[in-house]
Amino acid sequence: MNDKLDGMSMNIEQTEMEKLKSVFPQCFAEGKLDIDKLLSLCGEYIDNDFEKYKFEWKGKIESLKLAQKRSTGTLRPCKAESVNFDETQNLYIEGDNLEVLKLLQTAYYNKIKMIYIDPPYNTGNDFVYEDDFADPMARYKEVTQQTTKSNAETMGRYHTNWLNMMYPRLRLAYNLLTDDGVIFISIDDNELINLRKICDEVFGEENFYTQIIVQSNKRGQTYKQISKTHEYMLVYTKHSETEFNELEKSDDNNDLNLVDKIGRFNIREVRNRNPKFGRHNRPNLFYPIYVNPNIVDENGFCPISLEKSDEFSVEVVPLNSQGQESCWRWGQKKVLDNNSQDTMCSNIVAKIKNDGNYNIYEKYRKTTYKPKTIWDDVSVITEKGTVELGELGLSAYFDFPKPLELLKRAIQIGTNEEDIILDFFSGSATTAHAVMSLNVANGENRRFICVQLPEQCDEESAAFKAGFKNICEIGKERIRLSGKKILEENTQMELGDEEKSPLDVGFKVFKLDTSNLKTWDGTPIQDKQIDLFYERLNAMIDTVKDDRTDMDVVYEVMLKMGIPLDVEVQYMEINDKIAYIVGDFILMICLADKITAEDIENMAQYAPAKIICAEAGFADDSALSNAHYILKDRAIELKLV
Repeated sequence: MNDKLDGMSMNIEQTEMEKLKSVFPQCFAEGKLDIDKLLSLCGEYIDNDFEKYKFEWKGKIESLKLAQKRSTGTLRPCKAESVNFDETQNLYIEGDNLEVLKLLQTAYYNKIKMIYIDPPYNTGNDFVYEDDFADPMARYKEVTQQTTKSNAETMGRYHTNWLNMMYPRLRLAYNLLTDDGVIFISIDDNELINLRKICDEVFGEENFYTQIIVQSNKRGQTYKQISKTHEYMLVYTKHSETEFNELEKSDDNNDLNLVDKIGRFNIREVRNRNPKFGRHNRPNLFYPIYVNPNIVDENGFCPISLEKSDEFSVEVVPLNSQGQESCWRWGQKKVLDNNSQDTMCSNIVAKIKNDGNYNIYEKYRKTTYKPKTIWDDVSVITEKGTVELGELGLSAYFDFPKPLELLKRAIQIGTNEEDIILDFFSGSATTAHAVMSLNVANGENRRFICVQLPEQCDEESAAFKAGFKNICEIGKERIRLSGKKILEENTQMELGDEEKSPLDVGFKVFKLDTSNLKTWDGTPIQDKQIDLFYERLNAMIDTVKDDRTDMDVVYEVMLKMGIPLDVEVQYMEINDKIAYIVGDFILMICLADKITAEDIENMAQYAPAKIICAEAGFADDSALSNAHYILKDRAIELKLV
């Protein structure tokens, strides 16, 4: 019986192999893949052309291995830096996003509806994180203690460094997306082509959806001979069937400029204007409509009927501008369903033309429109993002923040009201701000997960002098201030307003660190460090590291058992021992010492799905053995750390 948790992040290779096994079970023997049998089953779909196009670069294979390498790290809760820690469903995570993405795999696999990232553009001034295959956690600790360096062209391997950073992160991000998930990636010319190539490989060429041009600078880069005014946003889906939302028309672009008793509308002809269609191939859509010319409403519209009478005396048939027989777009049943003799309540009406003849019109009431691939309005320029930070008193501390409208528009297109949005290059935390703004505007409950490396601020920078030691501190302050502002602007209720559900403008802060448990800490011991080996072996008598808390361990167990970090955690006393309750008794975690069979018996009365205890926490071997029997009889799983 394997009741020990191994303390590792999800085994991605094993997960992918299980997927393959579910589709091709006949290609496995004794747990191993028979590649020849798989190739024979795939037949004509195998590409045997040795000269086929492939996108390769130095370090690509290592980058893939890095994505598959399991993490022994953890995410430690930091309640002091959080807002509404116990109630909020939003997360802010400080850490190297590669390790964080690995740690999120089990709990958030196939659960993220949308990812937005604004990675380094590799302009020569950007910091590009260099991963360490042997010891990623040690590398992370080293980097976060120093001022970061840019990836200058003079360093050599200019594009290679960037590709080796992006590739493993995108591979891991793919796993987190739901089947109908979507990723938006901001980028400029420097790495656009390379980004397209690696995204084609990770997400599939068929899942490239569009490349949006965003006019980020109205004036342009005037020091160039051709002034550059735009950047891009790539959009990829996990599956080609993904459906996107349309955008609500604003007052500035709303073409519904007429009003009747139903609401705002515009008109379009009911006649089919496509020259391919007419009476000759759509005879059922060629029929007369009769107009009552004696009734004209305030908008100039007359009522219509399918039956001729003394009132409805003017016959209209669908003819094109040359007088040739065309056809209607609507069948007679649809006309009847949408018609009313009161034109102010009807969705189909007639209107006289300048030549004295009549056109038949549909009242067009659609309040949304399909997004375009060019976003050139003032609300998406980078300068707007700086102004928005300035409204919070933070504009001097972050260069080139993304504007709120850019993120809000992407989120509206790609998500619905209960979805999770992940940003693992969070920067100034525009994504978090945009999610909260949309939630309050539409009464929705989207959630965000922001991940950011705590890059050190330069000691000469305005941010450092204002007390911000790293970028994460700026991002967290932006979320606090914007959340406070949103609450202040939306808590006032007017007479007759419906009571609104509480706004979630909080966030739980977590920080990447080595495992809380000595038995799970995968920090390698170098050759000839035998004293360190014996020191660590003796220390394992006490499972939890001295500087860690019970809550650190609780969240690590949750994360590695696949339970999202926003699930509620409570505690209760059982026989003078603290037990932590995760969710609706999904887990019961007891990290106390001297646990007895009686303690386990009392815990079992609450019928949790699983009970987690420290192996060294049992009073003796007999207590541990009895715990197994007690819980097996109750169909409760026991796991040890």
